Amino acid sequence: MGTSHDASRAFLRHAVATLAYRGAKAVRGAPASFAAFTAAQGGNSPLVILRHIGDLLEWSLRIATGDERWQEAKPVSWEEEIKRFFAGLSAFDSYLASDAPIAFPPERIFQGAIADALTHVGQIAALRRLSGSPMKAENYFQADIVIGRVGPEQTPAKREFD
Repeated sequence: MGTSHDASRAFLRHAVATLAYRGAKAVRGAPASFAAFTAAQGGNSPLVILRHIGDLLEWSLRIATGDERWQEAKPVSWEEEIKRFFAGLSAFDSYLASDAPIAFPPERIFQGAIADALTHVGQIAALRRLSGSPMKAENYFQADIVIGRVGPEQTPAKREFD
């Protein structure tokens, strides 16, 4: 494993920590009714979007081990999907933190599953505003995002604004 691969692996772990930070903020404090909210007829609810993010995280781990198989989970509650989101982040980050080989380049894992998951977290954030339960914006450049911190407990925002 060369230095370039190590740097790519570290960057992927940072992306996973960023996903945890932003995802935690997007789901924190959402009212119970939010899970079923849709912005338009036929649109996906936050619950459906979060379930898809969980599928993406589980897929990321499978890809890292050499298994490209896609698998959709059965629907569960909003609270269970939040737990699944953080469990998926933790499992994937733990694998990346180990010395286990990564079957595909970290950049490809990022461009697929992780970038898609970040997009979907953005959808959840937008739906928060549309549902009447907006989260505060912040300067994410200043956010305290730490490799390995992938649980629901994140450092409070340094600077939030409306």
